[in-house]
Amino acid sequence: MVTYYRRLTVVIKLVIESIRFAFGSLKGDRFRTFLSLFGVSIGIFSIVTVFTAIDALQKNVESGLNSFGGNTLYIQEFPWEPPQGEEYKWWEYRKRPAPKYEEFQFIKNEAKTADAVAFVIFTNRNIRYKRNSFSGGFITAPTSDWDKISNVEIEQGRYFSTFEAQSSTPVVILGFSVAEALFKGEDPLNKVIKVGSSTARVIGVQKKAGESIVNIFDTDNSILVPYRYASTIVNARNSGSMICVKPLETANREEFLLEMKQLLRSVRRLKPNQSDNFALNEMTFLLNQTKAIFGGINLAGWIIGGFSILIGGFGIANIMFVSVKERTNLIGIQKALGAKKYMILTQFLAEAAVLALAGGIIGLLMVMGVVLATQGNPAFPMELSVYNIIRGLLISSVIGIVSGFVPAYTAARLNPVDAINSK
Repeated sequence: MVTYYRRLTVVIKLVIESIRFAFGSLKGDRFRTFLSLFGVSIGIFSIVTVFTAIDALQKNVESGLNSFGGNTLYIQEFPWEPPQGEEYKWWEYRKRPAPKYEEFQFIKNEAKTADAVAFVIFTNRNIRYKRNSFSGGFITAPTSDWDKISNVEIEQGRYFSTFEAQSSTPVVILGFSVAEALFKGEDPLNKVIKVGSSTARVIGVQKKAGESIVNIFDTDNSILVPYRYASTIVNARNSGSMICVKPLETANREEFLLEMKQLLRSVRRLKPNQSDNFALNEMTFLLNQTKAIFGGINLAGWIIGGFSILIGGFGIANIMFVSVKERTNLIGIQKALGAKKYMILTQFLAEAAVLALAGGIIGLLMVMGVVLATQGNPAFPMELSVYNIIRGLLISSVIGIVSGFVPAYTAARLNPVDAINSK
């Protein structure tokens, strides 16, 4: 046991002395050190910046998708993906009947695994206030419980009351861009606007959603009105529609999907031998698709950053070979005095590792500068995560050790007599 601790103490002292020797060597030729640091710094800066940008992009996309209910079921005519192993038969899907309000009522009354159910129609109308207009305004008209399914964030005013949501009260919640175009800085609350040929009172303005790359319902350029009111100004049956169902937190996913399928087949009176004439779409499909896409982008990031790291590694290897050549005489003296091969090997590996780590830290500081410079851009907020910091330091350490191994091994195998007599 005592022998083990003695050996451990010797190894620790050797490592410390090797690191001190490495720092002294690095200080000796500052220009050579700068060139080595520059190569590694650019390599780490490139690869960590790529990973940080990918992380920011992925968070942006996923937050946009999650804002519309990550576990919500969307009942529509067209599926978001074809059945496994089949082609996308759009010519058959287009013949399917659109979801109806009566089907929504049936599901809401009969579903045991649903927490909230909403029926939504979509249409377009010109929106006007005095002389200002917003052409082709996108109208989202849901029933009550829409706020439980979709993440409706109100910047000014309020959401629909229960009475307003269930009646034909002419009230409207404006998207951020619509409010700016119509009122140009004026307070929009309680103002009366024109929605097509009808009038409605503004009770709220939604928060700006432009920060997210993914904005499925384009809330900035749309308005939100109750379904009952919308059905008085448009033909609801000829408008785009869907049924949204949010499951209970305690509901089993498979049981929930099976119940929805059975309810729809029942309300549409489909026979056992008839195929489904509806699509059950989930946001998880899009989330899984984005993960697969970003997996490919991450691989591309490794390839792009890998070339930069490779250049930095060659730089370190070249500098270490020069260092070994310059200190061949000193290595011979060390070996003549009893230095073992592993001591020489450790000494040069420590020098390469310290060099690479220093370059890695500089590269990370450069990335941090880029992150700070982009903090004012809400559309693409970058953040240097602890994971990427650790990854950058590990990559730089590994590239230093790998690049420095051959020069260090060469130094460790030098014959002390030949090394001392070298010029």
